[in-house]
Amino acid sequence: MSGEEERLHRAFLVRVVEPGDEICGRWLRESGAEEVAGCLAGDGRRLPGVTDARWAGLRARAERADPRRDLATARDSGTRFVCPGDSEWPGQLDDLGDAKPIGLWVRGLPSLRIWALRSVAVVGARACTEYGAHMASTLGAGLAERGWVVVSGGAYGVDGAAHRGALGAGGATVAVLACGVDRPYPRGHTQLINRIAEQGLVIGELPPGDHPTPSRFILRNRVIAALTRGTVVVEAAYRSGALVTARAAQRLGRFTMGVPGPASSGLSAGVHELLRGDAVLVTDAAEVAELVGDMGELAPARRGPVLPRDLLDPAAGRVLAALPAGKALPRQEIARGAGTTEDEAVAKLYELRSLGFVERQGDGWKLTRQAMRSIGTDQGSC
Repeated sequence: MSGEEERLHRAFLVRVVEPGDEICGRWLRESGAEEVAGCLAGDGRRLPGVTDARWAGLRARAERADPRRDLATARDSGTRFVCPGDSEWPGQLDDLGDAKPIGLWVRGLPSLRIWALRSVAVVGARACTEYGAHMASTLGAGLAERGWVVVSGGAYGVDGAAHRGALGAGGATVAVLACGVDRPYPRGHTQLINRIAEQGLVIGELPPGDHPTPSRFILRNRVIAALTRGTVVVEAAYRSGALVTARAAQRLGRFTMGVPGPASSGLSAGVHELLRGDAVLVTDAAEVAELVGDMGELAPARRGPVLPRDLLDPAAGRVLAALPAGKALPRQEIARGAGTTEDEAVAKLYELRSLGFVERQGDGWKLTRQAMRSIGTDQGSC
């Protein structure tokens, strides 16, 4: 059977069978697309594993399927139909086993297979907070600047922010839809999804014109998880489709990451639950790239700001620590508090005076206002 015939049979099947149907996946694995399509088209044979009612439902759908028309409609809208075995097919989708897509409709010029090799999913709440939108946008931009493809679902909230962050950085992004790729959803993101198709890729399992349903959104998430090296969740309540994506990623052996939020936020509760398990806490694109990237893609070392007193040698630091705030002490007490001799204490006091930390007051020494501000800032960060 030629590649075009295989494509025609699979275009027929995606119109008949719902995404992720493992029974149909088993039929395809055991019998091939031509035989499965022939049985569903009504050649007299019956495939096993489904009830009479289910078989009748599939046959009713098959009677209305017109794969040649779907393929023609796709071509007219600049969409191609990519099937397992094609050079553009991402091999990692095969990890889904019998639940892998029958085929994918793809809008956009880049190669899906090449882009998927270095991709990260950024997903989360639709009704996200300003913090969630900011973090998703920043992650999208940061990953794009590092040469990563940002994959998400094109939805409101975190998804849209991640896509916009990548686009704003001039980077690559992929939207995985739960409907026909010629029918942008949500409608309010039509302009965004069309821009993604121009600058990146818009993909989906559903044939042209097909509409989304709640179950299709959930099933779409397995494709996002399988397609990418890892999934980052930015804000998600306990009942969230983003958590479905993260758990699918865990089952597939992909990296799972979460961006922490306030402990009191219900929109971060699902993320925190992930982080109590096997997910890794991340706060920026560098930490994501370190986890999912190649050897050497390390995030910078993190530390607090360097204060002037941090640059003092240990002996001067002990003398400075022996001076209380707002009170002058004689050199004898300072030496005793620093655990050193009077001569050593005096030498360090003059050194500290030259640096603006201490000043003379009669026969004693006291901290300057600059030093007290520095010490107060340092103690406030503890």
